[in-house]
Amino acid sequence: MKVLMTVLLAVQMLSALGMIGLILIQHGKGADMGAAFGSGASGSLFGATGGANFLSRTTAVLAGVFFVCTLALAYFSNLRPTESGSVLERASVSVPAPAASAASGAAAQIPATPAAPAASAAAVPAVPATPASGAGQIPTK
Repeated sequence: MKVLMTVLLAVQMLSALGMIGLILIQHGKGADMGAAFGSGASGSLFGATGGANFLSRTTAVLAGVFFVCTLALAYFSNLRPTESGSVLERASVSVPAPAASAASGAAAQIPATPAAPAASAAAVPAVPATPASGAGQIPTK
């Protein structure tokens, strides 16, 4: 399945690059008027009008290949099994517990203010193990 997805993606990218190149090569509608009055466009590889038909048909074929590849990639990407629920519910927040020596060393570096006594490791509020999600994130009055 993964090989098929890779091949489809490669074909889609090549058809997109081919379309970009062919669209940039094509002349606009005003360029045909100059070819009718003897401009240098008649000396091209395909003649005065042959190039427009060839390039436009090739662009149409590449566009069809691009759309088919896009639909196939969308179809095959929905076939993969996915976990139910939102991305926020699957995300887990893990906060490492501070070591006793690191907490006492960090607390010793913070100067105590007269208004608040020195903080101890037991005074730090505990972080909930599971993050609040969905309706738990909406503040209440």
